[in-house]
Amino acid sequence: MTKINVEIIANNKPYTVNVEPRENLADSLRDKCGLTGTHLGCEHGICGACTILVENEPVRSCLMFTVQASGKKIRTVEGLANGDDLSVIQRAFWEKHGLQCGFCTPGFLMLSTWLLENETEIDSEKINDLLSSNLCRCTGYQNIFKAVKSAAKEMGKWVELEKHSNA
Repeated sequence: MTKINVEIIANNKPYTVNVEPRENLADSLRDKCGLTGTHLGCEHGICGACTILVENEPVRSCLMFTVQASGKKIRTVEGLANGDDLSVIQRAFWEKHGLQCGFCTPGFLMLSTWLLENETEIDSEKINDLLSSNLCRCTGYQNIFKAVKSAAKEMGKWVELEKHSNA
């Protein structure tokens, strides 16, 4: 099959990757750019381990062809920290024990980053809805929830849901 050169921008760094048109973005990021933080789980877009941000929107990178990312700005988990300084959500995952084996963690971090950067008010319903789209087989989600809530509080975005009575 004929390969083509594709220009992508991952974590503010330009890459030219030579790919077959059918190659998915997750494989290109890992194999051609050396960004191995993006994990491949189910390769069907269900588990969320490969979630990255493309043009600031969450994307399952196993379902996107590299050619579709041509010229687009991509953020992976490697782009969250500023040198040795962890991002708010990375620090919260560490402090609240939001990971165990770590396989699903990059996808959760990217999805949570999107939420924290794009919502002005975050409550438990938004976090639960967000977390329901990714799979974790180790943690039971409680510590992941606590981590996202902690980061939202630190950023001044946390709001308590009103309690509704049936009276």
